[in-house]
Amino acid sequence: MSETEISTLGEFGLIDRLTRDFTPSQPSTVVGVGDDCAVLRHSDMETLVTTDLLLEGIHFDLTYTPLRHLGYKAIVVNLSDVVAMNGTPRQVTVSVGVSKRFTVEHLDELYAGIRLACKHYDVDLVGGDTSASVTGLIISVTCVGDAPRGTVVRRNGARDTDLICVSGDLGAAYMGLQLLERERKVAAEVQDEQFEPDFAGKEYIIERQLKPEARIDVLDELRQVGITPTAMIDVSDGLSSELLHICKASGVGCRVYEDRIPIDYQTALMAEELNMNLVTAAMNGGEDYELLFTVPLVQHELVQQLKTARLIGRITKPELGAVLETRDGNEISIKAQGWNAFTAGNMSN
Repeated sequence: MSETEISTLGEFGLIDRLTRDFTPSQPSTVVGVGDDCAVLRHSDMETLVTTDLLLEGIHFDLTYTPLRHLGYKAIVVNLSDVVAMNGTPRQVTVSVGVSKRFTVEHLDELYAGIRLACKHYDVDLVGGDTSASVTGLIISVTCVGDAPRGTVVRRNGARDTDLICVSGDLGAAYMGLQLLERERKVAAEVQDEQFEPDFAGKEYIIERQLKPEARIDVLDELRQVGITPTAMIDVSDGLSSELLHICKASGVGCRVYEDRIPIDYQTALMAEELNMNLVTAAMNGGEDYELLFTVPLVQHELVQQLKTARLIGRITKPELGAVLETRDGNEISIKAQGWNAFTAGNMSN
């Protein structure tokens, strides 16, 4: 495949090429890509806006992250924030900074993933920016969503005796990252261009790391059974960190039961293979993008009907603190040990 230097197209030529196949589908999108600003129209809805910055070497490693997957993930992690507030994502803007080692074809791949995510979640790309970079690839995505007035769910609504629920399973994305890092190091050691990484039987955890999904389906089920969460957050930095965010914002404590934390079989096998503590991975791993939410105790029977989420604990009085009850009945204080982009270890990646 021939490669085209970005400079041959220029900034506006590049933007035209990357965004030519994005056609607005949302009624609230009045003006999309191609003008000085996007124009959005809302009436009796509350607007939700979130943004994320992804930096090469900090948030992703292109050694094992395909650009198409990266584009998809960059969109999903933003949509997930809107979903976590009980909203519906509608539009995104995407800005990229690229160094000279990237070609037009590289960006075609990145935007193919962006396009796929936008199509899958029925979201419009309505703007963005492109720039040169001296530090590799930089991606900034902003998502705009909405929710009917009075239906937005924040982190501060949890109350004593509320039930704590989480969707899907936890720790898989972290274990997928550990596997990818292990195979990267092996490849560097053998220095063999024919080296093939060993992912057999571990496809699920790889996908959870490289191609996460925003759990809009969970919101759909909650609405179907008649549950409106009192507090909600997405699990991006790890279950422990997200629990503490809700406890701090709501002025409460919590008790979570180790034997109720949902963990996939492949996650457990990978933890055993790497001699890692499985519960630690599930509590602190991050990047699962599942939904953690609280529900009034009186809706316990409705919670039992959920297929996309399960009960893992309860909200308590603030003086009781945040506690993980182990299988053998011991109590461990929950600490925020999840992802932190400013820790020394992360900054050196």
